[in-house]
Amino acid sequence: MNNSLRWKCTASTLALIGRLDIDTLLTLWHQRESIMVNINIIDVAALEKIDSAGLALLVHLREIVRTQGNKLIFTGITDKLRSLITLYNLQKIIVCE
Repeated sequence: MNNSLRWKCTASTLALIGRLDIDTLLTLWHQRESIMVNINIIDVAALEKIDSAGLALLVHLREIVRTQGNKLIFTGITDKLRSLITLYNLQKIIVCE
């Protein structure tokens, strides 16, 4: 398993790759405002692991997009991530496509 988080921005999509957890999210956190400009989709299909800290960051990224007047869609949500979303009752916040 990869021990890092990477991302790619193409058009209006941010694709997250690797692990999104408490140990890996700091770099994305520091760059979040500039990365989220013109992003309307976050693709999480290539995430190998996500913990509650990573889920909290996704909620925060959604809020950044919302304050820009846009709606954020999440694609590639796995069953494990869907379970985490349900556990924290975030189904109305983490909108899945």
